[in-house]
Amino acid sequence: MSLLALGLNHQTAPIGVRERVTFAPDRLHPALQDLQEHGGVYEAAILSTCNRTELYCGLKDDDSQRVVEWLGDYHTLRTADLRPYLYQHAEGRAVRHILRVASGLDSLVLGEPQILGQVKMAYRAANHAGTLGALLERLFQHTFAVAKQVRTDTRIGASPVSVAFAAVGLAKQIFADLPHRTALLIGAGDTIELVARHLHESGIGRLVVANRTLERAHTLAASFAGYAIALEEIALHLGEADMVIASTANPGLMLEAPLVRRCLKQRRHQPMFMVDLAVPRDIDPAVADLDDVYLYTVDDLKDIIQENLRSRQAAARQAEEIIDSQVEHFMAWLRTQDSVESIRTLRQRAEVARDDALARARRQLAQGKDPAEVLNFLANTLTNKLIHPPCAGLREAAAQGDLAMLALIQNLYRLHDGKPCP
Repeated sequence: MSLLALGLNHQTAPIGVRERVTFAPDRLHPALQDLQEHGGVYEAAILSTCNRTELYCGLKDDDSQRVVEWLGDYHTLRTADLRPYLYQHAEGRAVRHILRVASGLDSLVLGEPQILGQVKMAYRAANHAGTLGALLERLFQHTFAVAKQVRTDTRIGASPVSVAFAAVGLAKQIFADLPHRTALLIGAGDTIELVARHLHESGIGRLVVANRTLERAHTLAASFAGYAIALEEIALHLGEADMVIASTANPGLMLEAPLVRRCLKQRRHQPMFMVDLAVPRDIDPAVADLDDVYLYTVDDLKDIIQENLRSRQAAARQAEEIIDSQVEHFMAWLRTQDSVESIRTLRQRAEVARDDALARARRQLAQGKDPAEVLNFLANTLTNKLIHPPCAGLREAAAQGDLAMLALIQNLYRLHDGKPCP
């Protein structure tokens, strides 16, 4: 079996190239079948995300050129234009690559967990398309187990390394009862969308999104079971919020200290957690001087992120050690597959010899011969047939002076005690 991992990612190709070789989810099924039919592979899976497109293949031969040509042809790109951005890994290096990918070690954000779900989607798509065989089935199951071990045995994903995740992480430290809390998000851009996603996944009780464009606020809030308000309505809802996270592109302040002070009285001085992710700032710096308010800026979070990144890097080194050993485990299994056909042939020949000798022995019994003599005949016949090939090999190797073959046969049949071959 010949294993290949071929693709490009955020490290090897700009977004203008990556977006030209993506596979939409609804096109994976026909693409996989086309790859199997025309790409010189007997099994295949495709992992396609915004940061990478990778093909995992069991090759019919050791030539990967047909796979490269297929990828270019499928996306109407010249092979010469595509090749500078591609990487190829074969056998053990291919195994190591997919283990690192699924464990988050090859991601834009070190240790991010979403990639494992995307690898599982690639597996399900290939399984549905009927392009998985014994090789890739075993590889993906091994990959899922190793990624789980990395997550369990290291702290690769324990510390947030994005401002959105860090903000939510701080909120969870301050409020242990998120399902009973209300979050007010000011803005509706990518950062706030990530914050909303993390809060929703963490079980936030109520989610309010305030934005200058109310339609955009409605769209975002609806995605996470929240509700939307206009910026002008913030003063009416601020007192309900246990946490406020702001990230807008507006030049002026969204929250000024006097407004927050009035809301604290309304809340009877229950604590408020605030994070200002905007540059220039959305929240008046004077808010930090108010009692019962915990205000963090993006610079505060950067310090946390850098510390957490160092923690992840230490965990990544542990993960690499796990992957080193697990690559060898998979390659040991792969090497055993090379012997499967030989073992099957050896067993079949032994069974033929057994059946032939048994049939002759039964005929002798039917003719009335002494059972003891028939048993001796059966034993001797089976012994001679089963040991004839190695004995012939030993004689031939000795006659030719092939000491390596002689030692190999002796070791295979455990003949180190020196007893002569019949």
